[in-house]
Amino acid sequence: MNDAQTLAHLRELFLDNTDLEATRWLALSISLVLIASVLWLVRRRQLREEYTPIWVLVSVSLVFVSIDVESLRVLTRWIGAWTPSSTVFFLGEIFLVAICLNYAVRLSRANLLIKNLAQEVALLRADLNRLARREAP
Repeated sequence: MNDAQTLAHLRELFLDNTDLEATRWLALSISLVLIASVLWLVRRRQLREEYTPIWVLVSVSLVFVSIDVESLRVLTRWIGAWTPSSTVFFLGEIFLVAICLNYAVRLSRANLLIKNLAQEVALLRADLNRLARREAP
């Protein structure tokens, strides 16, 4: 057996490893708590409705993967990862990068708006001072 065959055999052993039932139940429990937390935050108006579909989709995806681990194994094989856990971490990393990019865009827009508002306030103050000087005796 050469190195490539050995690596391919090891990879298949990692992918075909039976999952622990306790891990599956833990993942399912955490996913359900995440769904409940998202709905609770929306109900209390601490999470805006525009973010709700994203978090519900993530939560439902985690529940689905917790129940049907074989779909995670298929995805792992498809992307060429070695273990399902590395696939979960990879997808989590992509999700976090997307969220960071989203917040960077929103922050850039907010900074531009703040700058424009500050300039407008400065112009209004200058007009107010000019009018106050004109009316002063």
